[in-house]
Amino acid sequence: MKQRTPVVVNILIIIGLLIVFYYLFVQSYSFLASPYFWGTVVISAILAYIHSAIGDLIENNKFKSLTAEEKAAYLAEKKIPFLRRMYDAAFKKQSETEEKDILIDHGFDGIMELDNQLPKWWVGLFYFGTAFCIVYVAAYSFTDFAHPLSEYEKEYKEQIASIEEYQKTQPPVTIETAKYSADNIAEGKELFKTNCASCHKEDGSGGIGPNLTDNFWINQPEKTLFKNVFHMDWNGSPTNPSMRPFGKNGEVSGAEIEKIAAYVYHINQEQPPVTPAQGGAAPQGTEAHWEKE
Repeated sequence: MKQRTPVVVNILIIIGLLIVFYYLFVQSYSFLASPYFWGTVVISAILAYIHSAIGDLIENNKFKSLTAEEKAAYLAEKKIPFLRRMYDAAFKKQSETEEKDILIDHGFDGIMELDNQLPKWWVGLFYFGTAFCIVYVAAYSFTDFAHPLSEYEKEYKEQIASIEEYQKTQPPVTIETAKYSADNIAEGKELFKTNCASCHKEDGSGGIGPNLTDNFWINQPEKTLFKNVFHMDWNGSPTNPSMRPFGKNGEVSGAEIEKIAAYVYHINQEQPPVTPAQGGAAPQGTEAHWEKE
């Protein structure tokens, strides 16, 4: 008669499985503070004790039918600690006599096969993996759980909300607080395409508007190039109504103008100019002598 797993061990295994399954569906450990989770744990523990009690009754009835030698062997094995029995079941080697009893009557090239039982931990993992796979596939197929598009949509909304909340708590960017940062160039390029490319082209080489890659500027109200671009984008041009005050009109924010100015600074100071021979607009205005940022 085989020894049974202690009820405490069964309860610990159940709690571990409950934590895994709750986390799969909640996607956080917040359920540990939920009364529903602990209610499930209590109900599962009670059921485990009931199952153990029924097992004790069945074990007692079976014990009565054993011979004296079998009873003695069973009681001796019951004294062995549970973890020791588990270790022996997984790693203990059979004696030669035991091997003869489980030797299968066939072999090949001198290699014989033993009819070993699979270790309980291996069987347990197999059944757990099978059950987990069924639950996961069913949840993925018929619910939004673990669906990449649903997760992306949720995280995207959370990120947009966090950005909006951050922007509410931050002071607006002004020409006094704006600073050049290379990290803003990529976003500034996209904003430039949306708001400025119709006049200045996507690369800033000019068309209807002047060439922003050379060193000639019609308006130079500021001493540095970065601040000058910010000023023009916020206030517009006093000589050309087409260059309207995007910032004052509320079409773009100060933070967006800061990024646009970073991109214009990049194509003007960190890249070679697009000359008329290369398709750029001819110089307009006077040559600028910008101070260092």
